[in-house]
Amino acid sequence: MTIRWYPGHMGKALEKMSEAIRKIDVVIEVLDARLPASSSNHQLQEIRRNKPCIKLLNKHDLADPNITKAWVRYFENETGVHALPLSAKQHSETKQLIKLCQRLAPNRGRPGWPLRAMVFGIPNVGKSTLINTLAGKSMAKVGDKPAITTCAQQIDLHNGIILSDTPGLLWPNMEDQDVAYRLATSGAIGASALDYTCVGLFAAEFMMRRYPKLLADRYKLDEMPETPTAMLETIGRRLGCLISGGEIDVHRAAEAFLRELRAGKIGRVSLEEPGDFADQSASIMAEAESGQD
Repeated sequence: MTIRWYPGHMGKALEKMSEAIRKIDVVIEVLDARLPASSSNHQLQEIRRNKPCIKLLNKHDLADPNITKAWVRYFENETGVHALPLSAKQHSETKQLIKLCQRLAPNRGRPGWPLRAMVFGIPNVGKSTLINTLAGKSMAKVGDKPAITTCAQQIDLHNGIILSDTPGLLWPNMEDQDVAYRLATSGAIGASALDYTCVGLFAAEFMMRRYPKLLADRYKLDEMPETPTAMLETIGRRLGCLISGGEIDVHRAAEAFLRELRAGKIGRVSLEEPGDFADQSASIMAEAESGQD
C-alpha cells in the first residue's frame, strides 16, 4: 500500500509560517527522537533562512540512547543548529530548552524586547505537549492522533519568551515510502491513510532485523519466527487477538503491536540512524542554500 497524507490546512499554514518567520529570533523544530530525519519537514528547512535552530529530539525516553547520541552529533555539525534530546512531558527537562533559547538570542527576552520563538514539526510529534509543559497549563490541544493543532497561536510564557505554535506539517509528496512507513509506525500518519496490517508487517520486519532480543523478551519467544507475518501471528496469539475458531486476527494483532511499540512497552527503539540519511541531508541543504542566493 502506498501511503499519501496531506490535509488541506497544511499547505496554507506553510505559506503563513514563511512570512511569520521573518520576525522570529529562534526556531524550534520538534522531532521524534526515534526517527529524527523522517520526522523533519524538508520544506521547513528552506523557510528557516539563517535563524538559529534548535532540533529538539522529543520522546528520547522511547528511543535507543546510543543512536540518539549519534543524532545529536550529526545535527550539531549543521550550521546554526543545536540539538537537544528531552521529553516534552518533563518540566525539569524543558528548562534546558529555555536556557538554550536565551543563549541563542542574548539581546532579547527583556521588557519591550521579548524573545520570539517559533515551534514547528510534523503531526503528533509533541509540539502541543511541549508548549503546555513550558506554559505550566493547557494552552494547546493535545491528543494521540495527528493533526490536532490546525491553526497558529501565540503563547506568552511570562519569562520574556513568546512562543508561536504552528500546525503539524508534512511534506505533500512522500516519495520515499520507507520514510512514510516509518512515520506510520511512529503514529505520525492519520489512520485513514494507512493499512495497519501493512504497517505492522513493516515494523515487525524491522524489529526482527534490528531488535530481536526486545521482541523475544516482550513476547516470551523461545525462537524467532521466520517471517514478519508469522511474527504478527505469534504476537496476536500472545495478546489474545483471536477470531472464531481460534484463528489469529492479523489486523488486530498489527494494531496491538504498533500500540505497544509506540508506547515503549517493547523497549527503547530507534527506527533510523544518521548514516542512512547523510547523502539526502547534504542534497537538501544544498537546495536550501541555492534558494537563498
